[in-house]
Amino acid sequence: MELNPSVAVSTAKRTNWRWMICSLLFFATTINYLDRQVLSLTWKDFISPEFHWTDANYGMITAFFSIFYAVISLFAGKVIDFLGTKKGYLVAIFIWSLAACLHAFCGWATIHIAGLGSIEALYDIQAGSAMALSVASISVWLFLACRALLAIGESGNFPAAVKTTALYFPKKDRAFATSIFNAGASVGALAAPLCIPALAEAYGWEMAFIIIGALGFIWMGFWGKMYSKPEDSKYVDKAELAYIQQDEKGESEAEIKEEETKTIPFWQCFKYRQTWAFVAGKTLTDGVWWFFLFWAPAYFSDQFGFTSFSSMGQALIFTLYFIVTVLSIGGGYLPKIFVENKGMNPYAGRMRAMLIFAFVPILALFAQPLGEYSVWYPAIIIGLAGAAHQAWSANLFSTIGDMFPTSTVASIVGIGTMAGGLGSFAINWGSGQLFSFAEGMGPSFQFLQFAGKPAAYMIVFSICAIAYILAWVIMKLLVPKYKKIEV
Repeated sequence: MELNPSVAVSTAKRTNWRWMICSLLFFATTINYLDRQVLSLTWKDFISPEFHWTDANYGMITAFFSIFYAVISLFAGKVIDFLGTKKGYLVAIFIWSLAACLHAFCGWATIHIAGLGSIEALYDIQAGSAMALSVASISVWLFLACRALLAIGESGNFPAAVKTTALYFPKKDRAFATSIFNAGASVGALAAPLCIPALAEAYGWEMAFIIIGALGFIWMGFWGKMYSKPEDSKYVDKAELAYIQQDEKGESEAEIKEEETKTIPFWQCFKYRQTWAFVAGKTLTDGVWWFFLFWAPAYFSDQFGFTSFSSMGQALIFTLYFIVTVLSIGGGYLPKIFVENKGMNPYAGRMRAMLIFAFVPILALFAQPLGEYSVWYPAIIIGLAGAAHQAWSANLFSTIGDMFPTSTVASIVGIGTMAGGLGSFAINWGSGQLFSFAEGMGPSFQFLQFAGKPAAYMIVFSICAIAYILAWVIMKLLVPKYKKIEV
C-alpha cells in the first residue's frame, strides 16, 4: 500500500539539523542583546559619575542608537538578501562585536581630548561646571560613534535570522522556531544583570564591554562551520529536507526556484498592504520593549534605590527577564495549536494569538501604583509585558514568511526594523527628556496621583500599555485575511 506523502513527511525518521541552526540563531540573538545591555547596566552606576551624565544625556544616546539603527535597518535586509544568510550574518556580527569592544576606549579618548591627566581627574570635576559639561559632551559623542557602529552590525541580526528560519522551517513551525531564537533577547537580558555589573565592579566597566563583545567572534567560528542552505547541507537528510519543504508541494521546481531567487524590487515593497501592516506592528511596539530594556535598571535605581550591582537590583532584573524568557517561548507555540487543532491558516492563527498577547501589556498601568507597596510588583508586571512582547514579536516576524517570497523576507524585515527603530527613538528620546524635565519640576509636575519623576514613569507606562491593541487593530484593518504576495 502506498503511503500518503503528507503522512510520510510527518512520520519518517529524519535528522533534526534545523534545530541546531535554530540554536545558533538563539545564541547570536543572545550575544546581540548582551552587547546592547552593557551600556544600560553600567551607565547609571559606573559611567555617569565618571562623565557627569544626566538622564537626558543617556536618553540621547539610546535615542540616537534607535534612530541610526532604524535608518541602517532599511538597507540591512537588502544587504542580507544580496550577500545571503551565511556571509551576511558573519559580516553583521563581526561589525557589532568590534563596535562593542570599542566602547571600552571612550574613557581613554575623553581624557586625552579634554586634556586631563587621569581618570581620577574626571571625578574631581565639580558637577555642573563648564568642564563637567565639556566632559559630558565629549564622552557622549564618543559613545554615539560606537553606538552607530554597533547599530550597523546589529541591524543585520533579525533580517538574517528570520530569513534563515524561512529557509529551514515549514510555515506551521516558523513562529515556534522564531520564538526560540527570539528568546535569545530575553536570555541575553536575563544573563546581563548577573554578569555585566559584576564584571564592571571587578575589572572596570571597560572590561565588561570587551569581554562581552568578544563572544561574537567565537560565534562566527561555529556559524562558518555549521551553516549552509538545507538542500546543500551534509547534515540534512532527504526526510528532513522533505519536511522543511512541505509547503512547496504542488509547486513546480521552476516556481520554487523563482520564489527563492526572484526578489521584489526594494521600493516596490512599499506598495503592499502586507508591508505596511508589518511596519505598523513594529513601529508601535518595538519602542515598548526597548524602553523596558534600556530603562528598567535605571528605574529600579531611581525609584527604589537598588543599583544594578546590588544583590537586590540584580534579583529584580533577573526575575523580570526570567519571566520574559520562560513565558515568551510558549507564545510561539500558540498559533501552531490554532493551525493544527482549529484548522486555521497560519496568518489567521498568528493574528488570533497576537490579539491575546496584545491585552497583557495593559498590566503596565498598574506597575507604578503597585510599586508603592512592593518593588516586586513592577518587576513582575514588566516581566509579563516583556514576555507578551516577545511572543507578539515572534509571530509578527513569522507573518513575513507567510506572505512574502523567501528571496524578499530579509528586505521586509529590514523595512519593519527601521520602523521599529523610529518608534524606539521616539520613546527613548522622549523618556529621557521627560524624566529630566519632571525631576527638575519636582512636585509641580503631576500625572494622576504621582508627582515628579514617578509621574513621568506613569506617563510612559500608560503609553506602553495601549500600544499593542492599537497595533493589532491597524494590522487587521490593513490585512484582514491571508494573502500571499506573488513575485
